[in-house]
Amino acid sequence: MDNMCKNRAMSSRIAVLVRHGVMPMELGLVHQLFGRARGPAGEPLYEVITCAVAPGEVRTDADFSIHVARGPEAMATADTVIVLATHEYDETETEGRLGPELAAALAHIRPGTRTASVCTGAFVLAAAGLLDGRRATTHWISADQFRAFFPSVRLDPDVLYTDDGDVLTSAGEASGIDLCLHMIRSDHGAAVANEVARMTVVPPHRDGGQAQYIRRPVPEPQVSSTRRARAWALEHLDRPLSLRELAAQESMSVRTFTRRFRDEVGISPLQWLTQQRVERARQLLEETDLPVERIAAEAGFGTAASLRQHLQAALGVSPSAYRSTFRGTDLLAAS
Repeated sequence: MDNMCKNRAMSSRIAVLVRHGVMPMELGLVHQLFGRARGPAGEPLYEVITCAVAPGEVRTDADFSIHVARGPEAMATADTVIVLATHEYDETETEGRLGPELAAALAHIRPGTRTASVCTGAFVLAAAGLLDGRRATTHWISADQFRAFFPSVRLDPDVLYTDDGDVLTSAGEASGIDLCLHMIRSDHGAAVANEVARMTVVPPHRDGGQAQYIRRPVPEPQVSSTRRARAWALEHLDRPLSLRELAAQESMSVRTFTRRFRDEVGISPLQWLTQQRVERARQLLEETDLPVERIAAEAGFGTAASLRQHLQAALGVSPSAYRSTFRGTDLLAAS
């Protein structure tokens, strides 16, 4: 979520690169989500175009093909390039290197262009050297192969997506939804992203990571959900919450609750609480004129200094900068 304010102005034109074996869901979700993003006057916030290594017919992994009119030169005019996965693996997925045609296609991307991948599209970004020394993710089933091919990439196979400034990656197909909503949220704020999610009938933010979807060798016994504790916590974010209180909502010991929460959500209860408080603060900064001290209290950070610290850590901006970016105001000049 770094460089939020910078990203907001740089993402009006999105080029989606498809290859033979593309999954129609991946292509559709990018067009659907970015295509639904609208500004205050109803104006589209993104232009989404599809391009291929070579224009013409592109096979999908279903029983139909698609016609792509644009070639790779379309990426030269894009502010953001999104690389989709394929089920017809080539040198990228099998050897960790770019084939000559794909390498020539990627050469059209201008320096400084924001790039992103869905699922194993991360192999393409890594093979192109765009992920060297950076944090990234891919589908958990391909994690070991990815590590073997690209040891210089800081792979995190447990998350739904990563944001390393101008390079972003997502895990499986459906995680592309999480990534697109995150990019919209980073560019234009939570209100726009939430409306896109509402229109698409998907959650605006999913908890946890893909670790919760990995099949374990020994199935775990059925256990109680921590959903009730999470719902209760969201209603009481404005006050200090302890693990003991959260565990009591599920009639569990702290140790059992913490283990089951991590199994179910993918992160610790305290990490989840911090995420929810940051989201609450973002909402209040965007939708209200409340002073920073009041927002800090209502989000559960207690003090304005604590709010600034957590917002800076999560988003890379101060409360006043965030509000100014997404509301065009400077009501928190004192913050």
